[in-house]
Amino acid sequence: MATLTLEDHLAAHGVDGDPCRIAVANTIAALTRGAISVRDTVNLGALGAAFSGQNGGTNFGGDMQKDLDVLADDVLLEALRGAPVAYYASEELEHPVALDRTAPLAVAIDPLDGSSNIDTNVSIGTIFSVLPVVGRADRDDLASFLQPGKAQLAAGFFIYGPQLALVLTLGSGTDVFVYSPRVQTFVHAYAGLAIPQKTQEFAINAANYRFWDDAVRHYVDDCLQGAEGPQGRDFNMRWIASLVADTYRILIRGGVFLYPGDRRKGYANGRLRLVYEANPVAMLVEQAGGLATDAFRPILELVPQSLHQRVPLIFGSRSEVLQIGRYHEEPDPAGLRSPLFGSRGLFRN
Repeated sequence: MATLTLEDHLAAHGVDGDPCRIAVANTIAALTRGAISVRDTVNLGALGAAFSGQNGGTNFGGDMQKDLDVLADDVLLEALRGAPVAYYASEELEHPVALDRTAPLAVAIDPLDGSSNIDTNVSIGTIFSVLPVVGRADRDDLASFLQPGKAQLAAGFFIYGPQLALVLTLGSGTDVFVYSPRVQTFVHAYAGLAIPQKTQEFAINAANYRFWDDAVRHYVDDCLQGAEGPQGRDFNMRWIASLVADTYRILIRGGVFLYPGDRRKGYANGRLRLVYEANPVAMLVEQAGGLATDAFRPILELVPQSLHQRVPLIFGSRSEVLQIGRYHEEPDPAGLRSPLFGSRGLFRN
């Protein structure tokens, strides 16, 4: 049986001759070339010249930049020159960059997600969103990025971990391709991922418990009560602090991820960006049968107001995401918070 490669998959996507589908396929191919270059640098670790840590700057969102953040951004931008891309937007840049205003596509990227984990050799990655160009090409560089996520033509991420893998959706399912050094291309590893509808695993940064709203705290408390609690089953908790790594785990074996807004300064809307983090992850998850919301609304329905807009993000196994939504709509869904029946949570007095 012949090995299905990414090139085969992209060729099939454009087989009907539709110019937009061919442009999407060519853009994904260009991104793979950039990602392989980024992977080569990441693999050098502390031996590489770009691994000197923070460069002393911050990106537009106020996050500290690592040398590898800037390098990855430069590499991916260069990889897209010559691709059918009109505009490039990045977490590391305040404004979009115009490449070819006559081209049909806009690409939004988080060049190096999880870069706080660089020093500890944890999986990191590149997240991307591919959108159609809208608005006046000669005057509006931003309009294409202010479309709801449901307008995406493709989305995915590269994960630089034990394997270099590409998780990709072209709008008809979510697939995983793993890079093979032997054949020097990405090979189809998982076709048509399907996230289990139910789960016994959740991912959240429990260190922020005291800052969460009641709905999130009640949900986590009930999970921690296990089979004796209102959820009726035992849970495991996971948190990698790398969105690509947490998403990959959920796509492969199920689970739910929460990055809610909280009471800390600057965290009212969480920390993840709608355009180039939440939207592509939401498309991948929903194409795999899962669900992604801000606790109230589907992520893919939200209309961005700015390029670097932040949004709370909950995604994963569909039934669990819906359950978390019920905690927000009715903070006491199990009827257990009254003084008569209330009990202390693991983190609460």
